[in-house]
Amino acid sequence: MTAQARRRGRDETEEERADRMWGELLQEVRVTQMGVQILFGFLLTVVFTAKYDTLTDTDQTIYIVTVVLGAAATGALIGPVSLHRLVSGRRIKPQAVAWASKMTFVGLFLLLGTMSGSLLLILRVATHDWFVPLLVAAVVVWYVLCWFLLPLWARHRAVE
Repeated sequence: MTAQARRRGRDETEEERADRMWGELLQEVRVTQMGVQILFGFLLTVVFTAKYDTLTDTDQTIYIVTVVLGAAATGALIGPVSLHRLVSGRRIKPQAVAWASKMTFVGLFLLLGTMSGSLLLILRVATHDWFVPLLVAAVVVWYVLCWFLLPLWARHRAVE
């Protein structure tokens, strides 16, 4: 692919494109970081409540898995900031944008797991009804649709 074909309607150099994409990526990460950090902080407090000792072994396992997923999501979504700081000025911004984008994508999957586990735990504690797994599955499908399938569909349509 030629440099002209890669520009796709913008009159910018590869470095200018990397700068723009980096700014856009950081703005996206700011939104997800705030949510995952609040959720993770909330999860960390649950173990210190009196209710935690009354949870079943299954619910405690769900909690532990969810906390680990939250920690991993936090790491993946804060990772681009550290990456930028450590490689800044090294003239590798296009590669750094690609690496940070991959970390963000992984972070979104981990956030999906964290939110799903949190919802499952909360609904299991709030109600012991049979429909809880179905409700959580429906929410997971909604997240996958909004976060991955619709954007991939839009990306595919733009290529045609």
